[in-house]
Amino acid sequence: MSDPVLALDGIEKAYNKGQAGEVRVLTGASLSVAAGEVVALVAPSGAGKSTLLHIAGLLDTPDAGAVRIAGQDMTREPDGRRTATRRADIGFVYQFHHLLPEFTAAENIVLPQLAAGTSRGAANARALELLDRVGVAPRAGHRPAALSGGEQQRVAFCRALANGPRLLLADEPTGNLDPATAETVFGTLMGLVRETGLSALIATHNIELANRMDRVLHLSEGRLV
Repeated sequence: MSDPVLALDGIEKAYNKGQAGEVRVLTGASLSVAAGEVVALVAPSGAGKSTLLHIAGLLDTPDAGAVRIAGQDMTREPDGRRTATRRADIGFVYQFHHLLPEFTAAENIVLPQLAAGTSRGAANARALELLDRVGVAPRAGHRPAALSGGEQQRVAFCRALANGPRLLLADEPTGNLDPATAETVFGTLMGLVRETGLSALIATHNIELANRMDRVLHLSEGRLV
C-alpha cells in the first residue's frame, strides 16, 4: 500500500499573543490524504484551519508533530528542500486569487513554471492548455482586473496546477464568490482534481460543498475529527 500523499501526525501549534499569553491553535491534529482523494476541512473562523493548511503546505512549521509528503518527513528539513518540495509537489489556492496584477492571466501561470526551470515555450503551452480546460482561454491576454471574480479564481486554479503537483491545498476557494459563481467554480475545481488524479485538502464553510467531497474532517478545539 502506497504512502499517503499528505500525512500530519500529532501537529501542535501555539502563538504568543503578548499580554493575552499563549494561544494554542492546534493540539495533536492528525490526518492523511490518500492518492486521488479529495478531503474537506470544515471549521469555524479562527479555529486554525489556515494554520493547518500552511503547515501542510510547508509554509509554516509545527511546534511538535510531523508533516510527511508522499512518505517523506519534511518537518525539519532545510528551507531549500522544503521550498523545492513545495514548488514541485504542492499547489495552493486561496479565498482571494492573489494573481499578480501587472501580468496577464497566461503570464500568471507561466511564472511558477519558469521558477521551476520549465522553458518559456513549454510554460506558455501549458498555461494555454490549462486555461482552455477551465474555459478562460479567450481571456489569456487580460490582466486580473479585467476578469470577473469567477474567472480570476479559475486562473488561480490553473496557476496552482501549473507545475503538476501531487497535492492541492485550497483555503475557502469559493468563499469570496456569490452562490451561483461559487457553484460553477467549485465544479471546475472538482473537475480538474478528478481529471488529473490529484489529492486535495479543501477548507470550506459550505457544508453542502464539503459533503460532495470524498470525506469531511472537522477541526474542533485544535483536533481533527
